[in-house]
Amino acid sequence: MNGNYYQNPTFPSNASPINMDVPSSNMPQPIIPTMNSMPMEQSFLENILKLNKGKRINAYISFQNSSDWQSKTISGIIEEIGSDYIIISDPSNNNWYLIKLDNLDYIEFMERINSN
Repeated sequence: MNGNYYQNPTFPSNASPINMDVPSSNMPQPIIPTMNSMPMEQSFLENILKLNKGKRINAYISFQNSSDWQSKTISGIIEEIGSDYIIISDPSNNNWYLIKLDNLDYIEFMERINSN
Protein backbone atom coordinates (compact mmCIF):
# COMPACT_ATOMS: atom_id res chain seq x y z
CA MET A 1 0.00 0.00 0.00
CA ASN A 2 1.05 3.60 -0.09
CA GLY A 3 1.63 3.95 3.67
CA ASN A 4 -1.69 5.71 4.23
CA TYR A 5 -4.17 3.96 6.38
CA TYR A 6 -7.38 4.76 8.17
CA GLN A 7 -7.12 5.14 11.90
CA ASN A 8 -10.13 4.52 14.13
CA PRO A 9 -11.19 7.61 16.04
CA THR A 10 -10.46 7.69 19.76
CA PHE A 11 -12.98 8.66 22.40
CA PRO A 12 -12.37 10.35 25.72
CA SER A 13 -11.66 7.79 28.44
CA ASN A 14 -13.80 9.58 31.04
CA ALA A 15 -17.02 8.65 29.22
CA SER A 16 -19.13 6.34 31.36
CA PRO A 17 -20.45 3.15 29.80
CA ILE A 18 -24.19 2.95 29.09
CA ASN A 19 -26.05 0.80 31.59
CA MET A 20 -28.45 -1.36 29.55
CA ASP A 21 -30.39 -2.49 32.65
CA VAL A 22 -31.79 0.94 33.40
CA PRO A 23 -34.36 2.09 30.83
CA SER A 24 -33.79 5.52 29.40
CA SER A 25 -36.69 7.96 29.47
CA ASN A 26 -36.10 8.56 25.75
CA MET A 27 -36.40 4.89 24.79
CA PRO A 28 -39.83 3.33 24.17
CA GLN A 29 -40.86 0.81 26.79
CA PRO A 30 -41.93 -2.71 25.72
CA ILE A 31 -45.66 -3.38 25.63
CA ILE A 32 -46.66 -6.49 27.54
CA PRO A 33 -50.00 -7.86 26.27
CA THR A 34 -52.81 -8.26 28.78
CA MET A 35 -56.40 -9.36 28.38
CA ASN A 36 -57.34 -5.68 28.03
CA SER A 37 -54.91 -5.17 25.15
CA MET A 38 -55.80 -8.32 23.17
CA PRO A 39 -57.96 -8.00 20.08
CA MET A 40 -61.50 -7.87 21.44
CA GLU A 41 -63.05 -10.36 19.02
CA GLN A 42 -60.47 -13.08 19.74
CA SER A 43 -60.46 -12.99 23.53
CA PHE A 44 -64.17 -12.22 23.88
CA LEU A 45 -65.38 -15.03 21.62
CA GLU A 46 -63.16 -17.62 23.29
CA ASN A 47 -64.18 -16.47 26.77
CA ILE A 48 -67.91 -16.49 25.95
CA LEU A 49 -67.65 -20.00 24.52
CA LYS A 50 -65.76 -21.22 27.61
CA LEU A 51 -68.47 -19.78 29.86
CA ASN A 52 -71.08 -21.73 27.90
CA LYS A 53 -69.36 -25.11 27.77
CA GLY A 54 -71.92 -27.93 27.92
CA LYS A 55 -74.75 -25.96 26.30
CA ARG A 56 -76.68 -27.01 23.21
CA ILE A 57 -76.01 -24.91 20.11
CA ASN A 58 -76.37 -24.65 16.36
CA ALA A 59 -73.03 -23.67 14.81
CA TYR A 60 -73.22 -22.08 11.35
CA ILE A 61 -69.98 -22.56 9.46
CA SER A 62 -68.85 -21.79 5.93
CA PHE A 63 -66.03 -22.93 3.69
CA GLN A 64 -65.25 -20.26 1.11
CA ASN A 65 -62.94 -22.34 -1.07
CA SER A 66 -65.13 -25.43 -1.31
CA SER A 67 -67.46 -25.95 -4.26
CA ASP A 68 -69.16 -28.94 -2.58
CA TRP A 69 -69.54 -27.53 0.92
CA GLN A 70 -70.23 -23.79 0.95
CA SER A 71 -72.01 -23.78 4.31
CA LYS A 72 -73.13 -26.20 6.99
CA THR A 73 -75.04 -26.16 10.27
CA ILE A 74 -73.86 -28.40 13.09
CA SER A 75 -76.11 -28.98 16.09
CA GLY A 76 -74.71 -30.27 19.33
CA ILE A 77 -73.13 -29.53 22.67
CA ILE A 78 -70.04 -27.40 23.28
CA GLU A 79 -67.40 -29.80 24.60
CA GLU A 80 -64.08 -27.91 24.36
CA ILE A 81 -62.86 -24.49 23.28
CA GLY A 82 -59.38 -23.40 22.26
CA SER A 83 -57.91 -20.19 20.97
CA ASP A 84 -58.77 -21.11 17.38
CA TYR A 85 -61.18 -24.06 17.54
CA ILE A 86 -64.37 -25.42 19.10
CA ILE A 87 -65.29 -29.08 19.61
CA ILE A 88 -68.97 -29.97 19.38
CA SER A 89 -70.56 -33.35 20.10
CA ASP A 90 -73.88 -34.35 18.55
CA PRO A 91 -75.63 -36.88 20.83
CA SER A 92 -78.27 -37.67 18.18
CA ASN A 93 -75.71 -39.39 15.93
CA ASN A 94 -72.66 -39.72 18.24
CA ASN A 95 -70.55 -37.53 15.92
CA TRP A 96 -67.90 -35.14 17.19
CA TYR A 97 -66.82 -32.06 15.24
CA LEU A 98 -63.64 -29.98 15.43
CA ILE A 99 -64.34 -26.58 13.89
CA LYS A 100 -61.82 -23.83 13.22
CA LEU A 101 -63.13 -20.53 14.53
CA ASP A 102 -62.07 -18.98 11.20
CA ASN A 103 -64.89 -20.97 9.57
CA LEU A 104 -67.49 -20.13 12.22
CA ASP A 105 -70.04 -17.57 11.07
CA TYR A 106 -72.23 -17.49 14.16
CA ILE A 107 -73.68 -19.63 16.94
CA GLU A 108 -77.31 -20.00 17.94
CA PHE A 109 -77.73 -20.97 21.59
CA MET A 110 -80.71 -23.09 22.61
CA GLU A 111 -80.65 -21.64 26.14
CA ARG A 112 -79.59 -18.48 27.93
CA ILE A 113 -75.98 -17.36 27.26
CA ASN A 114 -73.54 -16.84 30.15
CA SER A 115 -71.48 -13.74 29.39
CA ASN A 116 -69.58 -13.01 32.60
